[in-house]
Amino acid sequence: MEIANHVKMPLYVMLLLATSLLFSCGERQTADDAERHEPKETAQPQLTADQIALTKAISYNRYTLEDEYAYEDTVRVFQWDKIKEQLAIIENLQLDSKRFAVLQNYNNINGKAPAVATPVQDDHDRLSDTLGTARDQSIPLYKPGNSDAPLIYGRDGWLVELLSSDTAARIKVAGPSFDGSWEVPKQYVTPLSDSARFDQVVVVDVTNQNIATLERSDGGAWQILSMNPATSGKHDPPYAMETPLGIFVLQEKKPKMLYTEDGTKVIKGYAPHASRFTNGAYVHGVPTEDPEGEIIEHSPTLGTVPRSHMCVRNATSHAKFIYDWAKALHALVIVIE
Repeated sequence: MEIANHVKMPLYVMLLLATSLLFSCGERQTADDAERHEPKETAQPQLTADQIALTKAISYNRYTLEDEYAYEDTVRVFQWDKIKEQLAIIENLQLDSKRFAVLQNYNNINGKAPAVATPVQDDHDRLSDTLGTARDQSIPLYKPGNSDAPLIYGRDGWLVELLSSDTAARIKVAGPSFDGSWEVPKQYVTPLSDSARFDQVVVVDVTNQNIATLERSDGGAWQILSMNPATSGKHDPPYAMETPLGIFVLQEKKPKMLYTEDGTKVIKGYAPHASRFTNGAYVHGVPTEDPEGEIIEHSPTLGTVPRSHMCVRNATSHAKFIYDWAKALHALVIVIE
């Protein structure tokens, strides 16, 4: 069999091929180098409670308490370690771009929540879920994909993160005050501004009956603006109940919050400089049992034992400090025990 003769390639063609090959290899190398050296996006590291720095910068200096102070035959404290844990949660929530909302159903304005799958009835015929959250003024939380009945209730005022579109009939949410993710009918979910930053925090300690205000100055750095006695809600159903735990959005403010006689619609008195965070619970000044009465500045019962209906009582000038300082739908109220 005759083998075909090799075709001779002109010299200029060989030079062109060699140049092209060198160029393409160099181009590939440059692209590979660029890819190798291109910075990759990484998630920002989560802060721990130990990384939260607290500095005292007292701006309201009346009735100021020490870190530890005597009460009757015991010692009460500001639980800074617990407070740091809560502030780390707030910091970490805001590390990445997220959309936030507040659960709302004050006075059942968005509709009384449906009964949960396993309701619990108390001695006053009030229904609650298995965790003890009452049906009244609460928000139904459904297990994702289950439309039969809500499993538990969320509290009015809870801060949540939006995990789905806020235009869907049911919105998927997660939050620092409860475990897991849940679906909520959209009428109970109020999206917050995209510019919302949670740099103002009021911390209420129902165990030690005290209150602190803090403001974020930098990443992980917070200033303590006030340390004061306060009085929280007592368990005395059906009209009085404990101040609930959790992370709440400060929802609205009233210069004068009128309140009624238990079980009636008769106005009994008012509380000044009131900042509402859940249901009918406000951070407010000393109540006056006369709708037209003079403002009362202080009460000797502040910082003693729970005695309100759910609210957090303060010296009136401290309530005004919070009222003037904290921005509605931007500030948070955190209740710890």
